[in-house]
Amino acid sequence: MIFELNKDNIIFPNPELADDDGLLAFGGDLSVERLLQAYINGIFPWYNPEEPVLWWCPKKRYVIFPDRIHISKSMKKYLRKHKIELVLNRDFHDTMHRCRMKREEEEGTWIGDDMEKAYLKLHHAGFAVSVEAYEDGELAGGLYGVSIGKCFFGESMFSDKENGSKTALILFSEILQEQNFLFIDCQFYTEHLESMGGQYISWKEYKELLRKGTGN
Repeated sequence: MIFELNKDNIIFPNPELADDDGLLAFGGDLSVERLLQAYINGIFPWYNPEEPVLWWCPKKRYVIFPDRIHISKSMKKYLRKHKIELVLNRDFHDTMHRCRMKREEEEGTWIGDDMEKAYLKLHHAGFAVSVEAYEDGELAGGLYGVSIGKCFFGESMFSDKENGSKTALILFSEILQEQNFLFIDCQFYTEHLESMGGQYISWKEYKELLRKGTGN
């Protein structure tokens, strides 16, 4: 059963009622309050622009533990070769829009105007974060996501230069590790994330980490 949400009630159904693909509900809105309620329950929006909002909660979760991120020999060589600088929140809207444009060019995107507006509000509220990596003084790549407690929920990445998004994720993971973050929620599997140490964890393990990291 897929639940229909309304705009007057931000409470979600039990995440464990999501179907086998992880789809839990549709409808509602992208208010700051609803988005926060979603993330602290392991739920996130993912849908095609101009269509109803779909809310997902996959039972198997793909995550990266910051202290276990994999850095290949070629990446280590690349990082030594170039002057690398990491900047947080350089320009959140620009970074999110670059993620959108890169995906539109390659495979289509779920990042529409409504998503951009909603996550910018989440950024202004202090929860959405952008990460940008510079290579020899030029913007190389970045990512954005949602930070709640000691949990980071990654949303999308972009590269303007080879290894740009990898560089951003590696250096950001070092910051998260220093701040005792428990995990980076990647939501779904990709080969790119697997090469960087991504792994599946069970819903039981994910729930426990989420509870510990958000305090809910």
